Amino acid sequence: MSSTADHTDETTDETTDDSTRTPTPPAGVQRTLEAVWRMESAKVTAVVARVVGDVGLAEDLAQDAFVQALEQWPRDGIPSKPGAWLTATARRRAIDRIRRDVNLASKLQQVGHAEELRVADLAEADFDAALEDIDDDVLGLIFAACHPVLTAQARISLTLRMIGGLTTREIARAFLTTEPTIGQRISRAKKTLSQDGVTIEVPSGVELVPRLASVLEVVYLIFNEGYAATTGRDWVRGDLMEEAIRLGRVLAALAPGEPEVHGLLALMEIQASRTRARMGRDGEPVLLLDQDRTRWDWALIRHALATLDRATALMSEPAGPGPYVLQAAIAACHARARTADATDWSQIVALYERLGSLRPSPVIDLNRAVAMSYADGPAEALAVVDGIVAAGALADYHLLPSVRGDLLSRLGRDEEARAEFARAAEMTQNDAEKALLLRRAAGEV
Repeated sequence: MSSTADHTDETTDETTDDSTRTPTPPAGVQRTLEAVWRMESAKVTAVVARVVGDVGLAEDLAQDAFVQALEQWPRDGIPSKPGAWLTATARRRAIDRIRRDVNLASKLQQVGHAEELRVADLAEADFDAALEDIDDDVLGLIFAACHPVLTAQARISLTLRMIGGLTTREIARAFLTTEPTIGQRISRAKKTLSQDGVTIEVPSGVELVPRLASVLEVVYLIFNEGYAATTGRDWVRGDLMEEAIRLGRVLAALAPGEPEVHGLLALMEIQASRTRARMGRDGEPVLLLDQDRTRWDWALIRHALATLDRATALMSEPAGPGPYVLQAAIAACHARARTADATDWSQIVALYERLGSLRPSPVIDLNRAVAMSYADGPAEALAVVDGIVAAGALADYHLLPSVRGDLLSRLGRDEEARAEFARAAEMTQNDAEKALLLRRAAGEV
């Protein structure tokens, strides 16, 4: 399955550019601090959000602590417990912010955490011990960053910033856009969360399933943009895939009883296991059935299959598997086949049928048609694809003419196939994929 991300520039009256206010410390200190920030930023922000009751303000105060560390650590040395230092510093800034409020009593009533003031000056060791109890706060922060009130693009940027610890510049580079665009997007998202009163909490009851689906969607969108980039020169962006998998592992640790979380993690790991085989010597795409499977990461596949088993064991009856568990099961069929000829295409068709009944989509129908072409022949699959075309679905989706071209080619209808590949090449915005499609249109592949 693949998804697209909208990289259209956004404009607003403010921006968030963390690079303009950050001093440059010695390289060794900066590397250490960046590593600590990547690991601890979500915890720092979650603790502060519990104090101030505002996700956006909490992220700003956490960034202030980061800047203070850049100023102090080169002079005073790196603390023995750097994560606790950042948390204590950010939290004290939060307390100071509240104390400066002229209407302190009403502010404390609104926040509901007056006890936080009493322990404002705890030692770093005490903060370090307290960090053991904040898993729910971090999970709540993830749910807040992925709140449905935000657009998909805003959720992705805010998650990478607040949970992934990436800078504005890193996010912009990953999505081939500008720092002001990402900064504005993050600023607008934080303002929206504040205006809508979104707090740090783990949803429960009937809210849990749709809110969890929103979180998983964000993580998978990040992964997909790395797995098959929608724009730019490179087909694969490993940094985004790695970050999405890291987020998936964080979710699996924080929500160990949710089968869909483990299903998504297994799906991403199986897909990522093929990375080395998916690109040729010159960076050109290599399609699944043409890949050298000895180059797959079989250790990662074994880990993913164990994760999928965990997801399956957690499933409740009669609900059955969710969409990510089903997609992971499809990926597992490919992963278990040591050669392309050994693929159980009939099982893949059956899994796509279950997925389609659970989440009807023309993209799922297209993927099912591909599997059908190997289980039952290209003619039957072409009838399904032509039905999608006739319905007017996926009119802007380049993989529709690409799949149709492949089916026509296998049926010996070469001229029609080349026209479909040319049409697909015109529609894609990724340079590497366009080059492959043009070669197929020219009959070179």
